Amino acid sequence: MNLKTRLLFCACCAPAILCAQNNLTTTVTQRYFNGVRRNLEAAADAMPDAKYDYKLTDGQMSFAEWINHSTSRNYSDCATLKGEPAPEAAKKVASLKAKAEVSQALKDSFSYCASALESIDDQKVLASPQMTYALLHTVVHNNEIYGNIVGYLRTSGIVPPSTAARSGQKGKKN
Repeated sequence: MNLKTRLLFCACCAPAILCAQNNLTTTVTQRYFNGVRRNLEAAADAMPDAKYDYKLTDGQMSFAEWINHSTSRNYSDCATLKGEPAPEAAKKVASLKAKAEVSQALKDSFSYCASALESIDDQKVLASPQMTYALLHTVVHNNEIYGNIVGYLRTSGIVPPSTAARSGQKGKKN
């Protein structure tokens, strides 16, 4: 390849390469984080307050404990992404019981994570295993939590948000 061809190739490909630099964080945010955020927040809203202490079996966490677990992990993982200690709100999560406070804490933790995701890029995430783990954990672990609470919703007669969205039911009772 002669010099002119190489320069032309670089000029044409440079914008694509620059745009592609944040494919990981953009994809994780748009495709996975936003979806699991919607599902968990909608599930927290759909479950009646009286069912927040509900357990599928005696040995499992209650619905509220699952939501609080998501909230705690969000604060922990997204603090890592931000490079700061977890916010004060994280210290109160374990004591939350009622729907209004548990649901609001979850939403606040997802807002905190959304701001963390806005300020990172692929290079920063891939720079350390802790950063990569924190990014992926916000999606993977939250999807695992959502998978667990779907059973709580279904046995309470509530169509899970992900199912409701696909079928146009919007979280209606079965």
